[in-house]
Amino acid sequence: MATAYFADSDSEDELPPGWEERATADGCVYYVNHITKGTQWNHPRTRKKKRVSGDLPFGWERIVDENGKVMFADHASKTITYTDPRLAFATEEKEHPTDIRQRFDGSSTALQILHGRDLSGKVAIVTGANCGIGFETARSLALHGCHVVLACRKLDILILNAGVFGVPFSQTVDGYEVLFQVNHLSQAYLTLLLEDQLTRGSPSRVVFVSSESHRYSTLTSSTMSEDTLTPKSASSYWSMMAYNHSKLLNVIFAGKLSEKWASKGIAVFSLHPGNLIYTNISRYWWFYRFLFTIVRPFTKSLQQGASTTVYCAAAPELESVTGLYFNNCFRTEPSKAAQDPILRNRVWNLTKELILRAGHTVAM
Repeated sequence: MATAYFADSDSEDELPPGWEERATADGCVYYVNHITKGTQWNHPRTRKKKRVSGDLPFGWERIVDENGKVMFADHASKTITYTDPRLAFATEEKEHPTDIRQRFDGSSTALQILHGRDLSGKVAIVTGANCGIGFETARSLALHGCHVVLACRKLDILILNAGVFGVPFSQTVDGYEVLFQVNHLSQAYLTLLLEDQLTRGSPSRVVFVSSESHRYSTLTSSTMSEDTLTPKSASSYWSMMAYNHSKLLNVIFAGKLSEKWASKGIAVFSLHPGNLIYTNISRYWWFYRFLFTIVRPFTKSLQQGASTTVYCAAAPELESVTGLYFNNCFRTEPSKAAQDPILRNRVWNLTKELILRAGHTVAM
């Protein structure tokens, strides 16, 4: 049999001349060769199979005319096409759940991540959604039909975005250092309180907004202690290292939760949104405000900063995985400390102890 010859292309997904991509009603993608009048399930270039979501993108409707011809109406743009809009978001069938093909990068925006996604019926909680990246995350989800609220009976998506940076030393009414409690302890407590709602909403997702700063934490299984994480005096406190510690705790806690909640249908992810993105997180010291202003032309926009968060919250290719860390919408290995099982267990146990000491009860 002669080998088919395909002209060179800049994209391996580009179909050869004479080919057309179609989808069945249940989401299977197939390919029509108009030259040979044949069809096949495998892409003619990559030899891989694809699938699309069973649901049409948000705002689209499938219409069948009197002659039985199938058309698709986009109510937002008031246009009609014969091309199934789901094909724009087809994903390759994976041999293994962790085979995640990168579709986005650091320049992608949250709305680009969600383009064509219908999140109607989904319920999400986004902490810190009053401004900055949290606001763009919540707005992007809401624009695609997601119900973004602060309390609900069931929960599909929990995004833990709230945080502080560069704050002077002070303690909360619970007796813990403020940055530690805001960035880690309160996030952990809220997540644990919502376990039942997340279980009822399964398959559900929990997304911790961490930072690449976690790699600069000096915490190890031998140096971690309560005094290190929540110092009792200003003389033992450095806001930059406290921030690094808190971001490492986010990744560690997300990893531990992913182990404990996998059987409940709750996926847990952590991520880095971007470097020095211009938000009011720098408001506590004039030098940080100056630094963030100077680098603003070279950093991500708020929409781009929200993209990895939204990717972890809604990307269909993550439906069978948990416990991963992402940067620029791409899976990345966290620091060695974040993967240390001894440190992970110590963080988990200390978190539980501190929550209980503050007079709160949670199942852990």
